[in-house]
Amino acid sequence: MQFFEPKYIYSFHGYGNTQFKKAKAVILPVPYEGTVFYRHGTSWGPKAIIDASCNMETYDIELKKDINEVGIYTFDEVKPEASSPEKMVNELEKIFDKIIKFKKFPVMLGGEHSITTGPVRAFRKKYKDLTVLQLDAHADLRDEWEGTKFSHACVMRRCREITNVVQVGIRSMSEAEMQYVEKNKINTIFYSPELNAQKVLKHLTKNVYLTVDLDAFNPALMPAVGTPEPGGIIWYPFLEFLREIFKKVKIVGADVVELSPISGNIAPDFMAAVIVNKILGYKFYNN
Repeated sequence: MQFFEPKYIYSFHGYGNTQFKKAKAVILPVPYEGTVFYRHGTSWGPKAIIDASCNMETYDIELKKDINEVGIYTFDEVKPEASSPEKMVNELEKIFDKIIKFKKFPVMLGGEHSITTGPVRAFRKKYKDLTVLQLDAHADLRDEWEGTKFSHACVMRRCREITNVVQVGIRSMSEAEMQYVEKNKINTIFYSPELNAQKVLKHLTKNVYLTVDLDAFNPALMPAVGTPEPGGIIWYPFLEFLREIFKKVKIVGADVVELSPISGNIAPDFMAAVIVNKILGYKFYNN
């Protein structure tokens, strides 16, 4: 992985890279699609988000700041590990170990949700009080799915094994997942349509990793996902929720995953890019 001499020809916002040493934020595109079993296309998600970001206003009206002035460095796309989902997770853990040492704020672009386990492992080594805040339609608490424990359907089960997890927007899970929740007396799942920052904050620690699965949103807003569940989060309550979370805890890193672009419909790509912009804006300009 190259930190100082990028080989790519595109970057988030499209203005080229801030020098790595001067950048406060880094964008890591991970076009991994190894365990998807319904609607495919998440491997095209990172490029679609970056392409959309090149056609958006970088100035944020709410924050009255140009988010590009944060100083953003976009890495090359991470080459997918085709041999196994576990090896992909292991590779991302190593990459994030390096990113953390440079004290940058990373936003990973997926790709399927299984990739979240890698950065969570890396951040857990640095922050013993780490909490994962998951926005998602699905609980992702299966122990195994289609022969692997590192499926996107298992990602929060793997995260719960190593750290605290708070899940928001959940509106779908299997019977086995519900049995797991009840057996372990898990009380940090907030089911859709509840989106209450104050209730969620009571369960968060000081240091939080944010993972946004785009199917958390109402499919009327975000149809470009693998499994679009009816209902879900809508735009302005989401912004209010996110802004409050960023004010009260330290978000150490984030990802936006599961965009599966739809040919001829760029609105979901654009929305995903704006979400990334908002994450950067709330991280650096939310005071």
